Amino acid sequence: MPERHTLNLSKNGSNLQLSYLEWNLESNLESNQKKQPLILLHGLADHALVWLNLGDYLANKYHIIAPDLRGHGESSKPKTGYTFAEIIEDLEAIMEEKKWDKVNVIAHSWSAKLLTIWATKNPTKIEKMILVDPFFIGTISSIFKFTFPILYKVLPFLKAMGPFSSYQEAENLAKTLKQYRGWSDLQKQVFQTGIEEKNDGTWGSKFTTDARDYIFDEVMKVPGLTKEIEIPALFIKPEKGLNRTQWQLQPYYKYLTQLTIKEVPGNHWAHLVKPEEFNLAIAEFLQS
Repeated sequence: MPERHTLNLSKNGSNLQLSYLEWNLESNLESNQKKQPLILLHGLADHALVWLNLGDYLANKYHIIAPDLRGHGESSKPKTGYTFAEIIEDLEAIMEEKKWDKVNVIAHSWSAKLLTIWATKNPTKIEKMILVDPFFIGTISSIFKFTFPILYKVLPFLKAMGPFSSYQEAENLAKTLKQYRGWSDLQKQVFQTGIEEKNDGTWGSKFTTDARDYIFDEVMKVPGLTKEIEIPALFIKPEKGLNRTQWQLQPYYKYLTQLTIKEVPGNHWAHLVKPEEFNLAIAEFLQS
């Protein structure tokens, strides 16, 4: 099992706490130093625990960190500060804390776009990159911003934000959502860890509306792929994911010069609904 830690960051007079899970099973320091570092980045409105199954699967060979990105989980939730650049600074602060010069990175959905931007700006930081069913890799015309309130109500990862009158109401909805299909012990644990009772007695996600609104605005304005990236890259393409056509895959073929595409069973949350096949695909690429 991973341990939870907190990294305290101070910048421009403000303090930020980044909570993260760390898999580092070896008590022998020399053995740990031989492990490759691996960072796991969750998608929008999720948190680090979504990677529990994969982290346990890879922990013997990798020193793994899965952060709750700012605005999510147990990390700080500032009113602003959700640009891609600021979140990348958080990740590089983790690397500095661990004295890592280079890391392997796995990123799901929205954070897969974050990863492509990071790899473009600072390619020397990334050893290998794995994009799990990326979400909106390009830009979105501002004319579509009026549709965001509708998206907030229909997208599965945002429907669970609430508010709900009770925990049971929240759980009943969660069981109908794609990310919790099957309602395994892990899925139940992920859901319960990501929800809390609010001051007014209602229940809702630990993910904040401030983070949601700023991140969606950033996703709309900032492109994920703008020039060639020569880092070995794996694209995980779930059978029932978001990227089902060759047209959607064209930007990745164009900009990722060392691209491998691997289809796996499951939906957008393959790591939660079909973890065995997903874990195997990840391990094979990292070890190749």
